[in-house]
Amino acid sequence: MTPILDVRDLEKTFGSLVAARDINVSVPAHQTVGVIGANGAGKTTFINMITGHLRPTKGSIRFEGRDITGKPSREIVRLGISRSFQVAQIFPTLTVFENMCIAAAIARRKSGLLGNILTPVTSPAATSEAEAAIDLFQIARYRDVTANALPQGVRKLLDIGMAVAGSPRLLLLDEPTSGISIEEKFDLMNVVMSALKSRKITVLFVEHDMEIVAKFADRVLAFYDGTVIADGTAHETLDNPRVQELISGVRLKAASHA
Repeated sequence: MTPILDVRDLEKTFGSLVAARDINVSVPAHQTVGVIGANGAGKTTFINMITGHLRPTKGSIRFEGRDITGKPSREIVRLGISRSFQVAQIFPTLTVFENMCIAAAIARRKSGLLGNILTPVTSPAATSEAEAAIDLFQIARYRDVTANALPQGVRKLLDIGMAVAGSPRLLLLDEPTSGISIEEKFDLMNVVMSALKSRKITVLFVEHDMEIVAKFADRVLAFYDGTVIADGTAHETLDNPRVQELISGVRLKAASHA
């Protein structure tokens, strides 16, 4: 079976600086993959190359068997890859519903300027998808609240919901629990992962909290110095001595892998 994402010999350099190198990753559909590593390890560079925000210096990226290497981010979104960012990308003065409608309308637009003009934000299709995403991410009680008045956790759910509004098959999350209190992190991720599994979306998520990674990732990629130093189940990668030495710093309790 063709993997949904297949990355071969991927490399990114900035002059003499090598930000990513020798990355070979194949991801089957419906898998949830955690991506870990210290700041500057190459995680975000990897995500940015997949989503078209950076053009690889060498190597190839295939999505559902199609070569997308170096394609612009807008085209990649239309093909079925979406992402969220560490800082929520939302319209702060608009309501939750209005934000979702805009995301759904943008996802449904045709390519080109004319397509942008002719995509109504409040079309029946866009509003229906917006309502579905609001329910899916359990934020209906905030439907008519402006985004700048939302609690941080709800802002995150809105941001991820907007990324899902276009029905992607692959979603990349950049630190979904960043800025969320310890008490809220697991509840937020339970909502997110339940929503994504119900839509059968393949997920790659960058995360620094090893307990979150251990609980929610089927598989974990560990980055160090621009390359992948471990790739396996959450248990295998997080128990890898080199990962513990260079990234996590501690050995997680066995219960964390349950």
